[in-house]
Amino acid sequence: MKKFFLGAKVLRYKGSKVKNLIGTKSIFFTLFSTLFTLFSFAQKQDSTKVNSLDEVLVSAVRVTSKTPVSFSNMDKKEIKYRNLGQDIPVLMNYLPSVVTTSDAGNGFGYTGIRVRGSDATRVNVTINGIPYNDAESQGTFWVNMPDFASSVESLQLQRGVGTSTNGAGAFGASLNMLTDSYANKATGEISSSAGSFNSLKNTVKFSTGLLNDHFEIAGRLSAMKSDGYVDRASSDLKSYFLQGTYVGKTTLIKALVFGGNQQTYQSWNGIDAVTLNENRRYNSAGKFTDENGNVRFYDNETDNYKQDHYQLHWSESLSDKWSTNFALHYTKGKGYYENYKEDADMAEYNLNAVGAITTTDLVRQKWLDNDFYGTTFSAKYKTEKLDVILGGGWNKYEGDHYGKVIWARYASQSELGDNYYDDFSTKTDGNIFAKANYQFTEKLSFYGDLQYRRVTYKANSADTGLVDDDFNFFNPKAGLNFEINQNNTLYFSYARANREPNRTDYEGGNVKPEKLNDFELGWRFNSENFQLNSNFYYMGYKDQLILTGTLDDVGNPIRSNTEKSYRLGFEFDATVALSEKFIFRPNFTLSSNKNVDLAVAGQNYGTTDIAYSPQVVAGNIFVYKPVQGLYLSLLQKYVGEQYMNNIELPSAKLADYFVNDFNASYEIKPNTIFKSITITALVNNIFDKKYVSNGAMWDIYPYYYPQAGTNFLIGLNLKF
Repeated sequence: MKKFFLGAKVLRYKGSKVKNLIGTKSIFFTLFSTLFTLFSFAQKQDSTKVNSLDEVLVSAVRVTSKTPVSFSNMDKKEIKYRNLGQDIPVLMNYLPSVVTTSDAGNGFGYTGIRVRGSDATRVNVTINGIPYNDAESQGTFWVNMPDFASSVESLQLQRGVGTSTNGAGAFGASLNMLTDSYANKATGEISSSAGSFNSLKNTVKFSTGLLNDHFEIAGRLSAMKSDGYVDRASSDLKSYFLQGTYVGKTTLIKALVFGGNQQTYQSWNGIDAVTLNENRRYNSAGKFTDENGNVRFYDNETDNYKQDHYQLHWSESLSDKWSTNFALHYTKGKGYYENYKEDADMAEYNLNAVGAITTTDLVRQKWLDNDFYGTTFSAKYKTEKLDVILGGGWNKYEGDHYGKVIWARYASQSELGDNYYDDFSTKTDGNIFAKANYQFTEKLSFYGDLQYRRVTYKANSADTGLVDDDFNFFNPKAGLNFEINQNNTLYFSYARANREPNRTDYEGGNVKPEKLNDFELGWRFNSENFQLNSNFYYMGYKDQLILTGTLDDVGNPIRSNTEKSYRLGFEFDATVALSEKFIFRPNFTLSSNKNVDLAVAGQNYGTTDIAYSPQVVAGNIFVYKPVQGLYLSLLQKYVGEQYMNNIELPSAKLADYFVNDFNASYEIKPNTIFKSITITALVNNIFDKKYVSNGAMWDIYPYYYPQAGTNFLIGLNLKF
């Protein structure tokens, strides 16, 4: 588990801990007790349902076409056609400026996403407005929420800095997800899919519908397994989602509990160029030589993690002009990764030498036990010309990092239950913001957004050293939106963003915060059969923490500050309805991503390409609907060549690739036992392209993460 590559050998910080105050069961009881109290209060109000009350949950972080921001939306209908078990980043693969990758090679297990060349640590992710990025690493671990796409009503990806939101600052994009809305009538749903590499997904969903026109309980259970394309890159994933909803005339109250439990065999080492040509599916994880000289692979070289989320939302429409949203949240995460270490230095694990013996084979576990909790809030005021949102949030993270040796050939003086390192870290993140959209004239509107964010981070480990840092960030944003006519709109915006280092940056000595000035200039065209979005952007950075392409000894990406850098690009996407049956949806991004006067180890390399930032990214979806209920689509993705380091080493160049997928879905509505029966098929990489979507550098030697050739998934969905 990459999130666990953060351990150190120090004594535990003796601070207060949320887990000593409230356990999982008490959190569950508290949320639903509170829901019952609010439900009792809200019953006294007029109960006439208001449309789209769910949108209030994300209104503070989402934008519309009147906002001068580059964005893309995906709704539940679009997601369902390809929702056969692959992670959310893979489902988003065909959005503009998006590049995705999979450690296992087939979209199960660990997956990653980059937007405009910025990696996942720089993509702010929220669920119903609640921060999801890991507070310390700043990454997003989708593997902890398997099949979450089955509980997503809609999502919005804002490219660039975007608008103010909760959690980590956005340096490449913001992704906000809205979970399932309530259903008016009782429903049930069973879906199963199976395919290549013994991939299997089973999902059960239900909703009681609105009981007494007010109250709904809905839920989901999912179980997924896959061997993965890469050898032994297996995953065993389980997840759940449960929500209770109260709907009144002016009130929406939601209590949600969701989470996942995952075990994945480690597959993040990559392979060298020789192995790529000889055995693309090879996985070195767990490899060791036993005492008889036989090469073996440890069968439990696994990543194990369980994460549970609790959210309580109360949205209120106070009048035609005022509405509010208040939320409480708590996330509990605990787990470890385990691996076999051959000839490990005994002193590194607090083991005394046994005579002349100073090394030993051993099996270790690195644990993370963390709590993340807080609140978010917003108030919205809207008139015919003015739309104002005031909001903010306060969140705290408490993380225990510790390591155990569970077996050693020479155990020395160790005792059962000993920790060979033990440290504690805390991070507090608070922000307030004010957003306003004012319609100056019928055609011209102004957008303003001011955010103040304060971050405090404390850690004390052998790797990070003593850390006690405070960051105060002021992030202004402003823009103009000009409607030329009913079809054409121009917009311009400026946004300032600041971002703190993550834990691995402290371990590497790169502790300067980053600064970004983002300029966006766009044109939108909208007609009945043709929609077009085009956008120029310039993102100028000070002390950007760029990926170096290298990994630390346990696979964590290493970043370093570069004094000056920029991303300059042009984005285009369109939807063209050639007829009622045929739709064409192309997009592409052309960009130049540069370090200016890059200095590495005292040597100046001048202006160079930023690592993992291809100059060309393009996607396309052809959709054909020959008859009612039948949906056929060809999905295409091109990613240009890119470097895996910043000094443009020839061996560090990752080749371009062009991949085609085919998706078919047929829905039958028998109107007997089932409301609908849907059969779905997805054939990935139909031309069996041998391609690599990601890689890393070990010194001057490239390592690659190959993706699967032609593979398929077939699904059956029953609704009743």
